[in-house]
Amino acid sequence: MSLSLTDWIKTSGVSSEIGTVFELVAGCAIDIVDALRAAALAGDTASIQAVNVQGEEQKKLDVVANDIFLAKGRESGVLAAMVSEELEDIVVVEGSEGRLALIFDPLDGSSNLEVNGAVGSIFSVLDLGGAGPVTERDVLQSGRRQVAAGYVLYGPATLLVLTTGRGVTIFSLDEAAERFALVRDGLRIPEEAAEFSINASRRGKWYRPTADFIEACLAGTSGPFGKSYNMRWCAAMVADLHRILCRGGIFLYPEDEGTRDKGGRLRLLYEANPMSMIVEAAGGASSTGTQAILDVEPSGLHQRIGVIIGSKREVARATALYGKEG
Repeated sequence: MSLSLTDWIKTSGVSSEIGTVFELVAGCAIDIVDALRAAALAGDTASIQAVNVQGEEQKKLDVVANDIFLAKGRESGVLAAMVSEELEDIVVVEGSEGRLALIFDPLDGSSNLEVNGAVGSIFSVLDLGGAGPVTERDVLQSGRRQVAAGYVLYGPATLLVLTTGRGVTIFSLDEAAERFALVRDGLRIPEEAAEFSINASRRGKWYRPTADFIEACLAGTSGPFGKSYNMRWCAAMVADLHRILCRGGIFLYPEDEGTRDKGGRLRLLYEANPMSMIVEAAGGASSTGTQAILDVEPSGLHQRIGVIIGSKREVARATALYGKEG
């Protein structure tokens, strides 16, 4: 029998507090799986609830997933605060003696729901240290200070991917037993591959380095990289990066002319930082194009950023072009 998440936590050397957060996220994932299934049966996956703090359509399932995280977070006993993509302000956990913060995107890729596409949850864990009231400033930490990160991929199998910075471990949900079982430990991302992932509909807005990199990929064996690339795009960061983690490649959602005023499309604290921690722990790399994502000092809870992430050599090829800009 495969090692359960609970047993793995006992033997992996993670702290009891981090182990509690991992169990918390696993519990959220099980409840979200049930919610996704129920919504599909009711024909309610496309239902729009409102417009969220990001100015994006907020589906009913975004709210359901967010509420699940908040409820379990408040009950955990180890969290002092939470930050969600769906909420404008930090959530302080009243009466808790915990000093960890859980930063999360409860349902990444929710636009895929109405077509039964892959979606996920992404999370980051910060140590707030010390004591006293928690403020927004306390959670505005660079990605290097994350103590754990992970994601859940809701697909043909429900996968939980975890790291504390010392390797990457994958668990799969055994629905009959309602537990996550270890399926892969010590995941390493190939140093290079021949796949790229980008929203090509934004081509007319790309900066020159992005366009030059994609043109080089499409040039095939006669191009500067000397190999033929395939393109893949799932419209869910979790799904695209899980594929890249398993077989290599590069994911790009860089700043462009359409996102210049915001600094990019993806959010730093609960998308770019946790995924960068996971990818780097697996031997990959991540960058804005000019700076390592994990070195960026955040200026706000919902700060956006350009993202280039994946196999180390592929990221180096892309960022080398940014270095030539101008």
